[in-house]
Amino acid sequence: MKRILQAASVLALSAGVFASAGAMAQNAAPAADAHAPVRNIVLVHGAWVDGSGWKPVYDILTRDGYHVTMVQEPLTSLEGDVAATRRVLDLQNGPTILVGHSYGGSVITEAGVHTNVAGLVYVAAHAPNVGEDEGALGKKTPSFLAKQTDAVEKTADGYTYLNPAVFSKDFAADLPLRQATFESRSQILTSAQVFTTPLTAAAWTSKPSWGIVAGSDKIINPDLERWYYERAHSHITVIPGASHSVYESKPQQVAAVIEDAAKHAVQ
Repeated sequence: MKRILQAASVLALSAGVFASAGAMAQNAAPAADAHAPVRNIVLVHGAWVDGSGWKPVYDILTRDGYHVTMVQEPLTSLEGDVAATRRVLDLQNGPTILVGHSYGGSVITEAGVHTNVAGLVYVAAHAPNVGEDEGALGKKTPSFLAKQTDAVEKTADGYTYLNPAVFSKDFAADLPLRQATFESRSQILTSAQVFTTPLTAAAWTSKPSWGIVAGSDKIINPDLERWYYERAHSHITVIPGASHSVYESKPQQVAAVIEDAAKHAVQ
């Protein structure tokens, strides 16, 4: 009887050890994954264009093993564009780097509070704070575009587009002319109100960020881009000579910044 009790005690002790070890392993697993590189990337376009412009960057990132999704914003309101971005973020299976170009920077600033977002990348982009809007900030540091009187056209119902005659030299000066001309004719008309709607959240205040300054940007003043990123304590990369279309003209350099964010956002 004594031997049976001893055996039972040994078995119980062993079971307890294995259970404890199992619990420890289970608890340790998330910690082991906590510093793994982020594999999900979500790309958000800016005003007047669509997600197809991200294809050069997409090709590089997917070749390097990342899971990449583009958001197609309706460009009818900031609220609608943020909602479109959140829907895509909901579909991600884990930590995600959220990337925004131009006006897309305002969108990711607000949408970036989503729990799946581990870090933000601003590509020649706006990054307002809560209560700010990019239109007012742009007036304080005007761009080359803002100083022209006939560059931005407006429809009777309040939608804007860039005059095709100036698109290639202002928006896409370092793209092949045929490509820039096509993009000038395939613009998504963008509601004027998206530029003047104050933000209700600013993800860069609580999450790590990276910022790319396009050195020859005529749509957003490069000094304003730099100011945004310095205020956000972003990791800043300046690409000299790049136009506002830097994500298309310099995809290797843009992808490199995104991959750097993916490797370090959770560390």
